[in-house]
Amino acid sequence: MQIFDAQGRRLYFTEEERRDFLKAAVKAPREVRSFCSTVLYTGCRISEALELSADRVNLSSGNVVIRSLKKRKDKAGKPRIIHRVVPIPPDLVDALDMVHGIRELQRKGRGGELLWPWSRMTGYRKIMEIIEAAHISAGPHACPKGLRHGFGIHAVSKGISLNMVQKWLGHAQLTTTAIYANAVGEEEQSIAARMWS
Repeated sequence: MQIFDAQGRRLYFTEEERRDFLKAAVKAPREVRSFCSTVLYTGCRISEALELSADRVNLSSGNVVIRSLKKRKDKAGKPRIIHRVVPIPPDLVDALDMVHGIRELQRKGRGGELLWPWSRMTGYRKIMEIIEAAHISAGPHACPKGLRHGFGIHAVSKGISLNMVQKWLGHAQLTTTAIYANAVGEEEQSIAARMWS
């Protein structure tokens, strides 16, 4: 995995693009807004977000439980399911409850209902529509994977330890997560500035 393509173009959203994406998402229909915010704030893959159900949103502790869709095997070679707990901002917790009625679904024993009963292609299109509405410049970064990489870069630039970022993104190896420490430009300057202050 890389954060630059073969031509040296970045594959991640900058901090400004993340803000623009969120501003554009606020103007979208509620379900689209909650979906885009979830992807932005958790760094999850589209297919992982689409698998979120009401019972995987913990309103009191402010996190979501994401099932990793990467195929992993135990020591015996059998497939194993991995879940990761990712904290989310209080505003997103409230939005998920308001838009999807999380508390009510959980109370009624219907927590298994999916928050977004969309296909992966529909989820992809919704994100691409918001990217376009945000006027994010064209390039290899302007895609859902760019949001995921942007999450990793953002976390590292804010001083989150690599092992915590690894946990939140569901990487099997820390070496995969370490690519986010290779940020350049404005992100690298932000990281370096912490050493100078």
